[in-house]
Amino acid sequence: MARPLCIAGAVLIQPDSAPREKVDILVRDGEIVAVGRDLALPDGTEIFDADGYAVHPGLINAHVHSHGSLAKGWDDLMTLELLLNAGSAMNGSRTVADKALSATLTAAEMLLKGCTGCYDLMVEWPSPSIEGVEAVADAYAAAGMRAVLAPMIADRSFFEAIPGLRGEIPDDLAEAVDGQRLAPSERTLAVMRQLLSTWTRDRDGVSLAVAPTIPHHCSDDFLVHCRDLAGEFGVGLHMHLSESKVQSVVGMDLYGKTPTAHLAALGLLGPHFTAAHGVWLDRDDMKRLADSGASVAHNPGSNMRLGNGIADARAILDAGVNLALGTDGAQCSDNLNMYESMRLASLSSKVRGPDTARWLTTTEAVRAATTGSARALGMEGRVGRIETGFRADLVLLSLGNVNWMPLNDGINQLVHCEDGTAVRHVMVDGSWVVRDGRLTRLDIERLRRDVEEARARLGELNSGRRAVAERLAPIVNRYCPCIAARHYHVERFAATAVEC
Repeated sequence: MARPLCIAGAVLIQPDSAPREKVDILVRDGEIVAVGRDLALPDGTEIFDADGYAVHPGLINAHVHSHGSLAKGWDDLMTLELLLNAGSAMNGSRTVADKALSATLTAAEMLLKGCTGCYDLMVEWPSPSIEGVEAVADAYAAAGMRAVLAPMIADRSFFEAIPGLRGEIPDDLAEAVDGQRLAPSERTLAVMRQLLSTWTRDRDGVSLAVAPTIPHHCSDDFLVHCRDLAGEFGVGLHMHLSESKVQSVVGMDLYGKTPTAHLAALGLLGPHFTAAHGVWLDRDDMKRLADSGASVAHNPGSNMRLGNGIADARAILDAGVNLALGTDGAQCSDNLNMYESMRLASLSSKVRGPDTARWLTTTEAVRAATTGSARALGMEGRVGRIETGFRADLVLLSLGNVNWMPLNDGINQLVHCEDGTAVRHVMVDGSWVVRDGRLTRLDIERLRRDVEEARARLGELNSGRRAVAERLAPIVNRYCPCIAARHYHVERFAATAVEC
């Protein structure tokens, strides 16, 4: 049993805390057992002098893709559909070790930037594997980070899922496109069942969920099987929902209703359900999600980066939906900085209009990144706050950093001023995983060497896939905007300058 630890005299920053309030935090066996001043300490308690530091709950990333970290900085002008087109080039030829390496890089970046837990929608092609998922789980455990792993699964490839797109592919590229088909649904579902039935890890450490990736990438039968798997094993369901205009229009064409309404009719919505992005949700969709107790993982950086739009976070909250916050993967958001996500969540709500009552407050942004995300991960009441009975996931920021000079309002500065550079120490489950700005369980220089070797090797192995993706990109970039433009107002359609 580890000695009790008292973090003494840190300025507490979390919703509902008093301005510049200093607290002592007593931690024992990974749990916060007391918060206050002048605590009665057990004999042998180790004292960590936190004078000159602010402390906040570990941030929680409600939507990330660990496989994306090896494709960081892949491209500039890239829509969601162009990203999906490039998927095989970004992620192809990977060994199990490569998948673990990408997850290690993902964990390293998040921990160094004050994030202690995540919902990871990792991917393996043509279907998830036992060894691949276990390797990613081991990577998070070795780094000391909490994670819910939800392997993305589907039974339709991108080119099969968009009606009519396959017919636009020239004959000389048809074989390459058809080679991207996914494994038969029976195989994919069998692997997920085996993973769920044999998983023995602590649910507070690294656990599993089910992620049928996008509604129209999945047949209804496949979605129902995913629903039943999640229900049988008591785990979460996580899907990309109304992320792009293309997705919403295709959903209306296929179902005669919104994708959210279709999922509701199939019985997928519930407190265990997380909808990623939700840029194109309508008010009825938001009510359906709220009535079911579902969450929306808001990813403002990715939404703007891929040109998908700006989700109406205020309307989502006002509807009663639990709002969580994520970064998305590094292949489409460029970094995994939850401080930046909070700032972008705040700023993106403001550009929707000048009515300040419709803006996301900084308190709401912090809640989304802590307790809101904790609920999405199925960890409500266990992480996300500095409070007695919660696990000790803590981040200490140096008040000597220029971000905190002067200290006026901790919550406002956490959202609008902090960028990760003030992070000095990070604790997960009562153990230090970052000390003095350095990872305690990972060798960052070795990680750099391994990542660079993988980048060079995978770049060569996937050069043919990349060439195919680059030839397909103009077709995708002509066809998919036409789908989205069909339902635009005529002036907006004209502004797109797309020939359909």
